[in-house]
This record gives sequence, C-alpha cells and structure tokens, in this order.
Amino acid sequence: MHKANIPPIATAIDVLGFIAALVFVGMQLQRNRSSEDEQVNVSTNTVRTEELAARFGGEVTYVDSNGIRLRLVEAGLGPLVILVHGWPESWYSWRHQLQALADAGYHAVAPDMRGYGGSTIPENIEDYNIIELSADVAGIVSALGEDSAVVVGHDWGAPIAWQSALLYPDVFKAVVGLSVMYGGRSETKPVRAQPQDPDDDFFYTRYFQEPGVAEAEFDANPRALIARLYTSRSPGTPTEPPEITDPRASAGGWIKRLGEPIRLPHWLSEEDLDYYVSEFKQVGFRGGINYYRNGTLNWELTTRLAGKKIGQPALFIAGDLDIVNRGATQDQLEARGRPQFDDLRGVILQAGIGHRNQQQAPEDTNRLLIEFLDSLELDR
Repeated sequence: MHKANIPPIATAIDVLGFIAALVFVGMQLQRNRSSEDEQVNVSTNTVRTEELAARFGGEVTYVDSNGIRLRLVEAGLGPLVILVHGWPESWYSWRHQLQALADAGYHAVAPDMRGYGGSTIPENIEDYNIIELSADVAGIVSALGEDSAVVVGHDWGAPIAWQSALLYPDVFKAVVGLSVMYGGRSETKPVRAQPQDPDDDFFYTRYFQEPGVAEAEFDANPRALIARLYTSRSPGTPTEPPEITDPRASAGGWIKRLGEPIRLPHWLSEEDLDYYVSEFKQVGFRGGINYYRNGTLNWELTTRLAGKKIGQPALFIAGDLDIVNRGATQDQLEARGRPQFDDLRGVILQAGIGHRNQQQAPEDTNRLLIEFLDSLELDR
C-alpha cells in the first residue's frame, strides 16, 4: 500500500499546511475503501500475503493483463511456468510448488485469478468467460517480458490451462492439467443452466446459477465453507454428520450439507485456513462463482475450436480418490482424453490422494511437474 511521507514538524511550520497534509494522508489511507475497518483489513492482509509469499520463496508483484490488474507471487529465474488455481482458492494453493520449481531452474508465477484475492474483480458475470480468463493468463506472459510459457492449472484452473493452450498455441509451449481432464469441446450447445427447482436434488453448480444466492451464503460464513469443502474433498478426514440430509434443493444451501471437520486434513493447517478465509472475507465469493455462470457463453465463444486438438506436449495428474473423476481408472481417463491431444505424455493417478493433489501430495506433484518440464528442454 502506498504510504504518504509526512514532513517533520519544524518550529516555523505552517499550521494550515500541516493540517492540509494530514487531510491528504487520511484520504490516501482510505482510498478505494468506504470505512476505516475495511482499510485496516486490506492493509493487514496485504502484509500477510507478502509474509507468506516470502516464506514459500516468492515475492508479491502486480501486472496489468488483458485490461485488468492481477496480483502474482513469483519465484525463481528461468523458463516461465504459470500456475492457475481453482475454486475457491488463490495463489496460495501453489505455495508448495513455488520454491521447488525455482530450485529446479524455472520462473514460477502463481496469480490470483480475476475475481480473487488481490486481483481485479469485474462486476459483470459475462466478464468471467473463458476467452477473458485465457487472455488474462496469456497477458501475464507479455507483461513479464516473455514470449512463451508453460501453463499448469488445477480444478477450474485446468480448463483455463487447456483452453489457453488451444487459444494461444504460439505462447504456451506445453500444458499440464490437474484434476480435470480435457474431454474436447461439446458438439452440441449446452443448455443454459437454470436455478434449481425446489423439488430437484441439490447440486452445487445448479445452486450457483441464481446470482446473489450462493455468494450470500458463503460470504456470511467463509470459514465454514472452506473448512468443510476442503475436508470433504480429502478422503479419510473425519467429519461430523451433515446437518442437512434432505436431498431436495428446498432444504437449504450447501454449507450444512457438508460435514463439519472433526479435524482439518493433514495438509491444511489452521494457519493455512486462516489465510484462505481472510482472502474471501476481503473480496467475497462472487467472482469465483461467476466462472460457473458462463457455460453456454463459453461454448458460443469458442466455435473456432470445434474439432481442434491440443497440439503441445501435455500431462494430466490427479489423485485416484479425486471426486471429480468419479472413480475413473487411469485407462478410462486416458481413453477419454487422448483423442483430444496430439502429444499427451502421461495420465497419472496418485494413489490415496484426493482433489487438491498439489497441496495434499506436494513432493510427488513437484517431482512429476519437474520431470515433465525438464523433458521439454526449454530455452534457458
């Protein structure tokens, strides 16, 4: 945060000038915030982000990309590797990869994607379509003075990574997806998702469709959502029974359908949880949920990709217990994905690992990433 310099008080100081200076300082400290409490929260969280970035070998920077401002955490020198997070997360989801990639001779960059953390939060739902998200990632490359990069994405970041490789083949020399395999562009236009009928079975992506509903629930209790959601996607971590067991949408929102953790997963400390929660207390969940509201628009905007394969070297990594893949075997995932790639170099399932594999199994994930990156023999 910009800090105004207040001149020292001298015996001959102009009192009116000094008062004016104090007023100016006060205005600067309160810019972009409507209350003192909000400004304190932002300032504290900015400092905390810088502290955590440094702890994990990185540095906080900002770039202008695709008409918005993105906060990055960077580490290392060498070929550029951009790490794209999912929902509901932030740069912090890649904390265990930053130093490892830097030590291996790469320039690791983990952005807060649009709508998250310290990055711009556009107002319109349509501003979160896949064309804009991919352009954000491509814009990071040029903003850092580079011509090319490898893009790695997890959860929602995986579709962004796959699409970035398709849309910017001259920029992204290789691509890695975690958790979400690329299955190709649908041949038929998806039906625009509608808010759930009260008697339908609850499903979170349908719950997200009515603007203002899901974010109101999550903004009111971000700790409960993140703790329960992260735990529910980490098999083997004990939880209390869910408070809502009625499957109908009319029975309530999502948080009480997720069991409260008896303890956090081993890979998520209270300090980790505190930071995630602090980020969403600051900016809310609206931006990230808007990603889910653009399915039909994304299809309409990508007609030029019909039948197109990902041509770059590619790798897919997931935990074998990841709920996203519904128990699919390695062979099944490979059969689903391989027709969409010209150079799919591996489909790897990590034994005993759930959804957030780069956090739950950081050493193994780092090894797989670095082996793949080294095999590319990128220019240094």
